[in-house]
Amino acid sequence: MIFRVEELSIAINNGMDDIRRTLTLLEARQELQLDRLSYKLGDLDPVLSQENVAAHYNKLARNYVKRYNAGEGDDDFNQAGAYLHNMLFAQFQAPKSSNRPTDSSLALIESRWDSWDNFRKEFEREAMSIQGSGWVYMSRSGDIKTIRNHQIRRDIALLIDWWEHAWYMDYGPDKASYLNNIWRIIDWSVVNSRL
Repeated sequence: MIFRVEELSIAINNGMDDIRRTLTLLEARQELQLDRLSYKLGDLDPVLSQENVAAHYNKLARNYVKRYNAGEGDDDFNQAGAYLHNMLFAQFQAPKSSNRPTDSSLALIESRWDSWDNFRKEFEREAMSIQGSGWVYMSRSGDIKTIRNHQIRRDIALLIDWWEHAWYMDYGPDKASYLNNIWRIIDWSVVNSRL
């Protein structure tokens, strides 16, 4: 991409936002990729069915990567969609009947929320407050935060997809059951590594 001196001059004169945009344009565009799963598509069943994981991972998440790499659509949206899905799928494992936080995750949750049960209640309250679609996550500081739409956040320790495609195939409109069950497939060692 070639920029004339006048274009850069105008960008500089228009303020810091334009400078940031210009620098972003000047940086080499790195191609995105969808991280490989550390489990088979059916390994998350019955929490998430094989059909659900296949559609979510192989179609939806993969399309964010393809569209970004092809320069189609909104780059920020597609890049953030790929980033968030890579974080999401990396923290899953085969379901466990009693799957609770361990080590640094447990210490953080208990220091911030007093108990795992309190954390889950607040997490559900925050998730249910989202009008439409988005993401709910625990930050590295233990706060529960939401992302409306797609945005890259660098403070994510634990991430739950709150878009309809994540639960509807398996749970219909029952988002609360989806959230109640999703804890069974969280790999707390991955969450711990993010803290």
